[in-house]
Amino acid sequence: GEPTVKTTRIFSALCAVVISLGSAASNAAFESRLSGLAYYDTVLDITWAANANINGQMNWTDASAWVGGLTLGGIDGWRLPSLDVDGSGTPVDCSAGSVPGCDDNEYGYLFYEEGLNSSNEDVFANIEPGFYWSETLDSVFPSLRWRFNLGLGANTGVQDTANTTTPTHYAWAVHDGDVPVNAVPVPAAVWLFGSGLLGLIGVARRRKQG
Repeated sequence: GEPTVKTTRIFSALCAVVISLGSAASNAAFESRLSGLAYYDTVLDITWAANANINGQMNWTDASAWVGGLTLGGIDGWRLPSLDVDGSGTPVDCSAGSVPGCDDNEYGYLFYEEGLNSSNEDVFANIEPGFYWSETLDSVFPSLRWRFNLGLGANTGVQDTANTTTPTHYAWAVHDGDVPVNAVPVPAAVWLFGSGLLGLIGVARRRKQG
């Protein structure tokens, strides 16, 4: 028979739930870490800095030194993204979409599979329309490093190599695996206050015992 008003309302409610779940799933790959300073990528099992351009344009040597000394939310151990995680020597080309092994290319997966670029930043900020350095070296020429273009236009999604002295590329910090949700170190002043308080408690106890 004809659907009742009640049946129609139940169906509409179920559709709304399905739609809301679908929209939630679109952002499910990124989970906030370090009080919003970073986001954990549940697919690639790496943590991306929330700001995709913390330190401006650099050559590869400076970018590598900068990210190696970076501390973000009390966490160190950051690196440049890899285009060849398994070290095979040949970065996977993800441009065709749903490419087997694309997750071996961290920039490629971010751009082609997760749909992020300079015009669609999702939870991130300052994704620049240009080339980003990777940590991946060219297997033939040691003076070259792989790079990836996260912008739109002529160089959309291009990955190739460039000389390490090229000064006009960006650097995005990533961290292997997950990091604590809110790993903010306790300031030194708090430690001093705590140790001083413990000292006063000890003095008071000795006086009481005496």
